[in-house]
Amino acid sequence: MSEHRSVPSHGRRAAKGGDGQKKSRVLAWVSIAVTGVFVIVSLTGYTLFRSALSNVRTEDPNKDIVNARPANLTGALNVLIVGSDTRDGKGNAKYGQELARQKAGKRTDTIILMHISPTRDKATLISFPRDSMVDIPQCKNETNKTQIMPPRRDMINAAYNAGGIACTMTTIETLTDIRIDHFVEVDFSGFKNIVDALGGIQICLKNPVNDKASKLQLPRGRQTLDGEKALGYVRLRHYGDGSDIQRIKRQQIFLSQVVKKATSGDLLGNPIKLVDFINSAAASVTMDKDLAGNSSKLLDIAQSAKSLTASGVKFITVPWIPDPEKPEARVVWNPTLAPKLFQAIKSDVDIPTPSPSASASTKPKVALKPHQVKVQVLNGTTTQGKAKQVADALSEQGFQVVGVGNAPPPAAGAAKTKLLYAKKATDALDYTDVVNGKLLTKVTPGAGKLKPSSTEVYTWTGASATPPPAEGGDGQPPVLQLIVGDDFKGVKASTEIPEAIKDSAVTADTKNICS
Repeated sequence: MSEHRSVPSHGRRAAKGGDGQKKSRVLAWVSIAVTGVFVIVSLTGYTLFRSALSNVRTEDPNKDIVNARPANLTGALNVLIVGSDTRDGKGNAKYGQELARQKAGKRTDTIILMHISPTRDKATLISFPRDSMVDIPQCKNETNKTQIMPPRRDMINAAYNAGGIACTMTTIETLTDIRIDHFVEVDFSGFKNIVDALGGIQICLKNPVNDKASKLQLPRGRQTLDGEKALGYVRLRHYGDGSDIQRIKRQQIFLSQVVKKATSGDLLGNPIKLVDFINSAAASVTMDKDLAGNSSKLLDIAQSAKSLTASGVKFITVPWIPDPEKPEARVVWNPTLAPKLFQAIKSDVDIPTPSPSASASTKPKVALKPHQVKVQVLNGTTTQGKAKQVADALSEQGFQVVGVGNAPPPAAGAAKTKLLYAKKATDALDYTDVVNGKLLTKVTPGAGKLKPSSTEVYTWTGASATPPPAEGGDGQPPVLQLIVGDDFKGVKASTEIPEAIKDSAVTADTKNICS
């Protein structure tokens, strides 16, 4: 991937932040990762572990979000997981720098979005690099809950530092257009207990470790770490090239072993071990009230979460490139790959396409492909260029867009999205199924096309090859008419996840390779 060409080392900030603060950042990363496992496991056995979950601290961030929020269009579950290095609470004060230990408060330098599919059998955990420079929207100041802080360009962790979890949620929503349904926040005081509750985690090192800063000595090769040694390992900074990106990859491999062990039959099939694990995690977790306090919602999720196994869990880092203004210390998200990743998550392209509609034709159905479907796209909104935007998205999927234009004004009220076909096109419903399967807004097809108020020739200028000509069936395929209305939510991602991103992903089935 392009982001590996130049890896910011972040080492130049050592004098300002100090090793103690950096160790806390690493520890927070692994803590939130373990919490992700806790969420997955706890959802599979809510009724059994109701008492353990009652110990979870709760917070309501929704009342403090001041920006418009995207809709959840697929039924997926999106949980924002953040790590806090708060000094409050039992066992937390002894970690970090001496100066930091004397002060209350909390910070986070790592954020993960856990996306659980609508069928609850797959989970994708997206890690946002802590040094990402992003546009933070307006947020409430967490200290007084009344002051509205203006939008600004800053590191992504600044959203949490000043505006708390509500600002972090709205920042991620604004940047990705993905609805955050719930959040989980964890401090790192219970990290050792969680690892011990799992019976230790195996790692593999290419080189031995003798690091005074993290007080850790380990030989090269495979070894199982108990909670105390695991704590030193995740705080390790002086190893490899010292870059944050290499460290994230190493930690993702570590987390893959945690997930593999947490979702194994040895844990899930042993109520005593599982209760111990849930109790250890619950002691250092904060959730939103809607997730922790709604037993019917958790129970409903639990019924379908039982099929989630290690093979269905994937870890991905947001594609990035060095920040042009500070390439040695900051990153920005890859402007081409990152939006494709977010669109894939938002669309949840693993969702099966709708069942074919009943057709007036008695002929056997054929498996139609997008390149066999012709579409005219008309703009029924007041947004200029909307037809061209939708036409580009459909063309990227392979559809033959034969033209764009403007629809006649609606008779009354706001324009609604329509998918129309000629009245005499008896097999048109088979073609509308293909279009409907790629839209985030499902539309009931209708017979009788509209006369456009204006039209123009459309030419696809994307990077993909020209779609192949229509094949199969008798004669030419019907030309469908897609009227884009105010309720239009977009076109699904063209691929599950771009190949360039897939190449860097880590799954829970990944072998524990030496790093």
